Amino acid sequence: MIERLRLPLFTFVLFAGGLVVRHPSAPLPNVVPNDNTVPAGRLRHDTLSLDLEVRMARWHPESPVDSGIAVAAFAEVGKPPQVPAPLIRVPAGTTVAATIRNALPDSSITVFGLAAHPATLGDTIKLLPGQSRRVVFVAGAPGTYLYQARLGAHNPARDFERESSAGAFVVDPPGGSPPDRVFVINIWGQGLDSLSYANAVAINGRSWPYTERLSAAVGDTLRWRWVNASIRNHPMHLHGFYFTLDARGNGLKDSLFPAPRALAVTHDARAFETFAMTWVPERPGNWLYHCHIAFHVLPGAATLSPHDTTAHQRMSDNSARHMAGLILGISVTAPATWSEPARTELRRLRLYVQEGHRRGRAPRAFGFVLQRGSSPPAPDSLEATSSMLVLTRGQPTDITVVNRLPEATAIHWHGIELESYSDGVVGWSGTVRRLAPAVQAQDSFVARLTLPRAGTFMYHTHLNDLEQLTSGLYAPIIVLEPGARFDPSRDHVFIGGWDGPEAHFLINGDSLPRAPLEFAAGVTHRFRFIDIGPAGGYWPTLRQDSTLLRWRHVAKDGADLPPERAVERPARFRIQVGETWDFEWTPRPGEYTLSLGDRDKPEIVQRIVVR
Repeated sequence: MIERLRLPLFTFVLFAGGLVVRHPSAPLPNVVPNDNTVPAGRLRHDTLSLDLEVRMARWHPESPVDSGIAVAAFAEVGKPPQVPAPLIRVPAGTTVAATIRNALPDSSITVFGLAAHPATLGDTIKLLPGQSRRVVFVAGAPGTYLYQARLGAHNPARDFERESSAGAFVVDPPGGSPPDRVFVINIWGQGLDSLSYANAVAINGRSWPYTERLSAAVGDTLRWRWVNASIRNHPMHLHGFYFTLDARGNGLKDSLFPAPRALAVTHDARAFETFAMTWVPERPGNWLYHCHIAFHVLPGAATLSPHDTTAHQRMSDNSARHMAGLILGISVTAPATWSEPARTELRRLRLYVQEGHRRGRAPRAFGFVLQRGSSPPAPDSLEATSSMLVLTRGQPTDITVVNRLPEATAIHWHGIELESYSDGVVGWSGTVRRLAPAVQAQDSFVARLTLPRAGTFMYHTHLNDLEQLTSGLYAPIIVLEPGARFDPSRDHVFIGGWDGPEAHFLINGDSLPRAPLEFAAGVTHRFRFIDIGPAGGYWPTLRQDSTLLRWRHVAKDGADLPPERAVERPARFRIQVGETWDFEWTPRPGEYTLSLGDRDKPEIVQRIVVR
């Protein structure tokens, strides 16, 4: 678990890769959060003049009055230091004339990314304390890039995270780019003892609930550029809508994706990756875009503010209390003529949230149990896995969630295009006049769904996430075409999760392989892989003996892939938290293994016998 960090009144600096403590002789200047809307420097004709320095400053990512962190940060000379670093944004063909000064008294720095693009890891500027250097280069190819300063012999893959001195470098194509926004993820980390680690995590210099609130209107086209200036992966998830991934880079080079582009609700931003995305909000209300690593969005992600992590906070009706960290809030307005689509031929389901007898490593056992027939399930009954919901595309479905737990909960219908009020974020979903409540103990809530596409989705708790999620409050949703029936002999669902908060991996609620699966030969089988563990992801791998097989990738996050991308590929991949992936395979007779879990040492190996 991440514990709150209490900082004493001294300054942290890095020297030769180690941590040195120095009592400051004068207060450090405060970091100004950078919203990446104003480019740095002076652009005249085809030349950008830029004067940067790296200096110590105090960063307050969680609130203006948190204890703050002493960090190394970039600043334009004569201006306050910023996190993320000042935005460099120029048209293609621009010459950048930059002076970089190391204003740190105790540490050398190595600057990456201030070079013609595409750049290489060898394009670096090394500066001793007090040293300056002038560089002149042509910005290079259009795209989204990363520049950063690393201190001393600091290795971000080995040492504490010191990723505050990094920012975005955008090169616009000739004629300019359509209006967009730039967002940078920065992280600072510190070990507290041998078992605990504290992070300050931020988007454009701030952590929820202090991150910027974005506004849009129904029908707007939103274009976002993202820079992951951290050593960690961040599966970034959009509530209620799909987006297209337009470009992806590694910080030094960038590449556009050819059209048609696949739809997604979650994108795994890898370490130091950049990406560009586009989406169009089609329904009004409040929505979220956030990292799906639980430890980056729970109240415990706030390590600097006086912010308790008790059950009172984790289950608060206030969205500023039960979430923290890498979260953006978007409020979408609709024109006065907009109205909810009509809902006819309504289907009604009742879903019970229950607690049963402890059955694994998790201290409690929760589950979703669908009522089948005229009688509710027994109050303490649980199924082997929470009830999979099989729904029909286009059919309006009201699901009454009955909470039999002794505590509140909330349900997020992950990947589903739906009304905001039903989205499941307590105190945020809906509108200012009508915010979604928690489903209180012994109470109920009606979620209104109309499923516009067939595919693989999930539903899971969105309150007190770590305890409730790792106790079993998650399950698949399979949406079928009208008239279709779910056939478990050809349709195989694998949902990954944790058994308790200590990362014990489960597939379909179990940590052990079940009896061999029997498949029919010559028949196309569909694998539906889902991951909703708090962190980590897992690797499905399909083999015959030691031979890696091939399967056809057909869908991502419930959306069918364009035909040009629905192709065969090696049957091994990583599914990240918050993603669903669908594959098809037509086997020949024989015996096969499906490995699930760690890439090299899978926790579960499932035998498949094909006759």
